[in-house]
Amino acid sequence: MTLVRRYKGNPILTKEDVPYEVATVHNAGVTKFGNEYIMLFRSHKHNGRSILGLARSKDGFHFTVEDRPFMEPSNEGEFAEYEAYGVEDPRITFIDGEYLITYSAYSKHGVRIGLAKTKNWETVERTALITEADYRNVVLFPEKFDGLYARLDRPHSEISPWSVWISYSPDLCYWGDSKLIMKPVTYHWDEMKIGPGAPPIKTERGWLNIYHGVFPTMDGSVYRLGVALHDLKDPSKIIGVGDDWILQPEDPWEISGYVHNVVFTCGAVPEDDGTVKLYWGAADTVMCAGTAKIDDLVNLCLNNARDPMG
Repeated sequence: MTLVRRYKGNPILTKEDVPYEVATVHNAGVTKFGNEYIMLFRSHKHNGRSILGLARSKDGFHFTVEDRPFMEPSNEGEFAEYEAYGVEDPRITFIDGEYLITYSAYSKHGVRIGLAKTKNWETVERTALITEADYRNVVLFPEKFDGLYARLDRPHSEISPWSVWISYSPDLCYWGDSKLIMKPVTYHWDEMKIGPGAPPIKTERGWLNIYHGVFPTMDGSVYRLGVALHDLKDPSKIIGVGDDWILQPEDPWEISGYVHNVVFTCGAVPEDDGTVKLYWGAADTVMCAGTAKIDDLVNLCLNNARDPMG
């Protein structure tokens, strides 16, 4: 059964669509803003470091890129020190009337997660560095739980190894009450490492978490996408993790590129008709899109599940 239907016009965004010089377009957060879609995408510059560009669309498939980057490494204060090597892999969550952007900040100190916010997609304000090194793949839930913000993340470590945690915060700055909630499975499609992808989507049966999983092969690692379902009231409780992947590299631009055999999502937009538009970076080189029925993804978690803790 094909759960994700690829858009026939893939790839939907390439470096040729960007009006300034970049080497790649990939790993984009996507959200709705009024009657348009906003895509915040990562690009490598020709020195190898990453910046974030912004593109707009009326239909979610045909995007026009703004004439200059939306976020580049800061040159002010502590953000300058911790973003010196680039800003990467943004996720976007709308909550409390603002769009919150989590992104990876790279420097000689490793990778931390930065938090920025905007209300209009014209200006952006950095607010905090919300992790220490080494954390990646932080996604925020679009609702609070008992007055607390919640996030999923993945410590960049072999200790767990490379597993998904949940944490809570009263103010988006200070985080705690952390708990390990999901691990890779030995000799499974996600056995090497897993990490949150798009911010969770609320459904009647639970919070749908579209995540990435990595499998090591003799020819390098393969990145695929899967789904997990979290309890609506207690997101630290996982109802089920789909045993099968929902998307793997198949098209030529997913198999071959800057990093081959990669589909990697940072954004998904639920629609009123019960579908979700899913966006993924292909081979760390171009952006692609597809659609899926939300109920199909939820049913995979409920009816064909594996143990969340491996």
